[in-house]
Amino acid sequence: MHIITRKKLREFWERHPDSYEALDNWYKLSSKPKWTNLIDVQTMYPTAEAVGNFTVFNIKGNKYRLIVDIVYTEQTIFVKYVLTHAEYDKDKWKNDPYF
Repeated sequence: MHIITRKKLREFWERHPDSYEALDNWYKLSSKPKWTNLIDVQTMYPTAEAVGNFTVFNIKGNKYRLIVDIVYTEQTIFVKYVLTHAEYDKDKWKNDPYF
């Protein structure tokens, strides 16, 4: 999988340093497989779930949420949002036109 872009992850872990290891591990592990659907994703990340057109990952024991758009046919992951759990619960990210 090609991940676009690590910059959003880096910006988040600079504000929340305790998220670095978890986000860096997610990036490294998610770059390797060739996922074809959500079931493939869930073999590696059992708590990953589809919410609207996005896939949501629990990061660092559900303290943070990583919201991505996975285009399986192109083997590309677009990092859309990295949020604290409290930010996620406000649902503002659902205003994204692609949601």
